[in-house]
Amino acid sequence: MKVSYRWLQEWIDLDDLSPEEVAELLTRHGVAVETVRQLNPGLSQVVVGEVLEVRPHPEADRLRVCRVDVGRGDPLQIVCGAPNAAPGMRVPTALVGATLPETTIGEAVFRGVASQGMLCSAKEIGMEVRLLPKDQTEGLYVLPPDSPIGKDIVDVLGWDDAVLELDLTPNRSDCLSMVGVAHELSAILDRPLKFPDWTEGGVAEGPSPVRITLETPLCRRYMAQVIDGARQASSPLWMQMRLLAAGIRPIDAIVDATNYVMLELGQPLHAFDFDQVKGGHIRVRTGHPGERLRTLDGVERTLDPSMIVIADEARAIGLAGVMGGENSEITASTTRIVLESAWFDPVSVRRTARHLGLRSEAGLRFEKGVNPEMLPLALARASRFITAHAGGRLVGAPVDKGDLHEERKKIVLRPDKVNEWLGVKVEPGEMERIFERLGFAVDRWDMRTWQVEVPSRRRDISREIDLAEEVARLHGYDNIPATMPEGRVTAAGRTLPQRVRGAIRRFLTDLGFFEVWTYTLQNPSVIGRLNEGRSQEYLAVLHPMSEERTALRTTLLPGLLDAAAYNVRRDQREIAIYEIGRVFHPRGLPVTNLPEEREQVGALILGRFGPHGIGWEGRPADFYAAKGVAAAVLERLGVQADFVPGVREGLHPGRTAQIQVNGGKIGWVGALHPEVEERWGIPKGYYIELDMQGIVKGLPGATTYRPLPRYPGILRDLALLVPRERAAREVEAGIRESGGPWLENLELFDVYEGAQVPPGYKSLAFRLSYRAEERTLTDEEVNDALRRLIDTLRERGVQLRSE
Repeated sequence: MKVSYRWLQEWIDLDDLSPEEVAELLTRHGVAVETVRQLNPGLSQVVVGEVLEVRPHPEADRLRVCRVDVGRGDPLQIVCGAPNAAPGMRVPTALVGATLPETTIGEAVFRGVASQGMLCSAKEIGMEVRLLPKDQTEGLYVLPPDSPIGKDIVDVLGWDDAVLELDLTPNRSDCLSMVGVAHELSAILDRPLKFPDWTEGGVAEGPSPVRITLETPLCRRYMAQVIDGARQASSPLWMQMRLLAAGIRPIDAIVDATNYVMLELGQPLHAFDFDQVKGGHIRVRTGHPGERLRTLDGVERTLDPSMIVIADEARAIGLAGVMGGENSEITASTTRIVLESAWFDPVSVRRTARHLGLRSEAGLRFEKGVNPEMLPLALARASRFITAHAGGRLVGAPVDKGDLHEERKKIVLRPDKVNEWLGVKVEPGEMERIFERLGFAVDRWDMRTWQVEVPSRRRDISREIDLAEEVARLHGYDNIPATMPEGRVTAAGRTLPQRVRGAIRRFLTDLGFFEVWTYTLQNPSVIGRLNEGRSQEYLAVLHPMSEERTALRTTLLPGLLDAAAYNVRRDQREIAIYEIGRVFHPRGLPVTNLPEEREQVGALILGRFGPHGIGWEGRPADFYAAKGVAAAVLERLGVQADFVPGVREGLHPGRTAQIQVNGGKIGWVGALHPEVEERWGIPKGYYIELDMQGIVKGLPGATTYRPLPRYPGILRDLALLVPRERAAREVEAGIRESGGPWLENLELFDVYEGAQVPPGYKSLAFRLSYRAEERTLTDEEVNDALRRLIDTLRERGVQLRSE
């Protein structure tokens, strides 16, 4: 909400406060002001000038020589290149010595002709041209013909003003109007308000030619006023400038009046061409299935029964609270209008606006719920402006249908409880005075219990705690002393999952990975990109923030792929990233139970992986590097895992392993599927996924410590030939089983297939460590143990590579 400082000054005395001081007061009392912007962009010595004469430049076809009256002695001679310069128009005129936003004006000579100033366009004086009509952005900015000649343009445009941009929280819809902000300032400053008579000149009597029928409970009150003889005309300059300051494009006197009153009172309005309303009958109903309406933006919309529709006897003519229809818009031929002021169901308006992608200032206010007491005031106020600036007369009294009478909320308040919540002593008299300043009526039942009546404009107040917040705001947060919390303090510690999460995070970071956070909400089409279009169940969000974020993720992989692709497009091709986050799987569709929510660790490696330095650039990542990372993480936690060949969507079917602990799956490791790499536009990559709950379940019990060995160990390397299909973990398990009591450690350090290895076989090289705790082993003892192990392995179909 953009608030004009001068507009507020019409209703409340702010002479002793600058705009910046007003902004500080509002912010300190809970209505945050984001920026304060002075409307004057730096103009000086720019006045209203009237063009008296325009003649061609003798030496330049595109230049003209103008004689301009600026109200200061003889007319000035000014050379101008604007195509729309014409006698009789009044335009901003920069005198010699004037300052504009981008230049300073001095005397000049153009092709031998002296120029004593400059005639200005809207852009040259610093206006926001995107909100101006096209004819006011091409050439000179044309002022109204009654603009006083010689008057400073800052005063004419109302630019001796500042705009306060409020950063409102969703509950403070009362401050979406100038009147609401004025009430807030009045309460903060404890100063009276001087509002005009909103209905003056905007109410008539007698029968009205319009009929209204309410056919849906989603519209609880609808008012309409017919105006005859109105014409399309420009609204006064002061109104246009206030609309521009609020970021609203001026259109004409009728539309501008409705927008101005919306800003002033917070009640959106709409004007229809009454001659286009069939039968003079307005029906407020819901849309018919498949019904079509071309809205004012030129787009044909498909309606449905969830939408509130303004219709006549034959067709829809508008979407309630969202946008009018092209078939009833105000045009140059319009002479009779019917002006609408209504209350529409906020939820329905919001759903319609989101479904159709139509966001507007009016819709914003309807979505939050308008003040029902403002409907007749806004209708009368806009009627007065239209008849004053667009001509015409009111025909009959306003037609008022529906029942929107709401009893004002009455909330029981305990002053002692308020002081207990706030931690400060606010005297009952001050508390009562605060409510009176806010416009709340107080009925003291006794010293301990009050009843507070809340005005209809404060729709955010519904509970006793809300009233306590109002006391805190107006008493002043700065006046509430800072105190230390009291109570028992218990020793806190991290839970086991938290400790595991921290250990994984530290270890992956030490390995050279960078942590990323990706979106929990994803596009369902990503699932198809991972599984070649096969359907997969996912949880859809009822009210997504965008079409790209409509479903809860079922895996961390898409987010990591997006992050990798983003970096690859910026020539970063050596990537090691990880994320620890939650994934969601429905227990069935349609949803009847809460989804299965699991925490996972996902890691992605692209390009070279490992330490970089002089003479060492890391090694190209491969399946074994990714498997090594997964194994190292689990080993660091003391989890014994097996890697079993498997198939997972998004990963290469021949280069993927399922990670198991005690026979249960806890994750995956594998190469990305080539089609996935192609879809995301990334080089060859490798993915690791671990389930946090599975890791925690697989943690060993109490950790036991052994003293450092006192006696040396003996190493032996063993190269074995095994059938190609046999898993290395099976061979490793056999060695551990038959290695004897002195076998302390076993490590696979090489896997080889190729020359010198028979077809159908592979070479596995193990490093065995033997050690005795009570003495030093001899080579003979170790050699005997190794021979017994080899004999056992031969019986199981494994032989030495050297044989």
